[in-house]
Amino acid sequence: MKKRKLEESIHTDLSRDDDYTAYLRLDQLLGAQIPLSEPPHHDEMLFIIQHQVAELWIKLVIHEIGAAIRHLRTDELPQAVKNLARVRHVQSQLYNQWKVLDTLTPAEYSEFRHVFGKASGLQSAQYRILEFTLGNKSRATMAVYEHQPEWHARLEAALNAPSLYEEFLLYLARRGMAIPPFLKDHDFSKGREDDEAVIAVLKTIYENRAEHWARYEMCEALMDVGNNFQFWRFHHMKTVERIIGHKPGSGGSSGVAFLKQALDIDFFPELLRVRTEIGA
Repeated sequence: MKKRKLEESIHTDLSRDDDYTAYLRLDQLLGAQIPLSEPPHHDEMLFIIQHQVAELWIKLVIHEIGAAIRHLRTDELPQAVKNLARVRHVQSQLYNQWKVLDTLTPAEYSEFRHVFGKASGLQSAQYRILEFTLGNKSRATMAVYEHQPEWHARLEAALNAPSLYEEFLLYLARRGMAIPPFLKDHDFSKGREDDEAVIAVLKTIYENRAEHWARYEMCEALMDVGNNFQFWRFHHMKTVERIIGHKPGSGGSSGVAFLKQALDIDFFPELLRVRTEIGA
């Protein structure tokens, strides 16, 4: 076997304050996987890491979408499209990691499921912030977070702020497109109905791509994010079905039946509807 010599220039005079472990806080990160089963069940480690890694990826998605929103507010559309391109790749990581959890069998899961009590992905504050930011607003879900004041405050802010798609509509209005003025005094905590005038604007963008290329790219980037979210939801539902069947969820939901309902929720319905109008 060939061996690689350690180059003399490689740093070895390191302290715990300036090395890789310190920069990434690996002591805290790798010390956060604490199985509750006694003795520790082998597969509980997989379950914990799967969900912790998902939370880290969701944190990055929120970070990138937040940047996209800031770019939209300053009319920097290409930069926002770039942020969403990265989101699309992160979503692929989120989607593909379900394949790892798919290796957990129903018998294995049933041996440690009881140890986490009422804990459920349904309670993920980051996931809910992401849904709010993408436009699926629900004040009723806020009750789940009343015992977590800091998260509740962040959720309240996301609930009342324009969604990513609404920020795009506001951008289009500032750039002179015929977006109705309904967003000016809109209560962003509530959903809005499809608007024929908005669909007409989107149709103009799609049918005049050369004139509106960056806006066209943004529309398609939004569709990618929305579709990828649906793929993630579907694989989540099928993974749950594969592992627990149709048992109730640990968070109190009906389980698979509850997850299936989310598949009927589209973040950008006007972008879907315009497809029927294009070329008609």
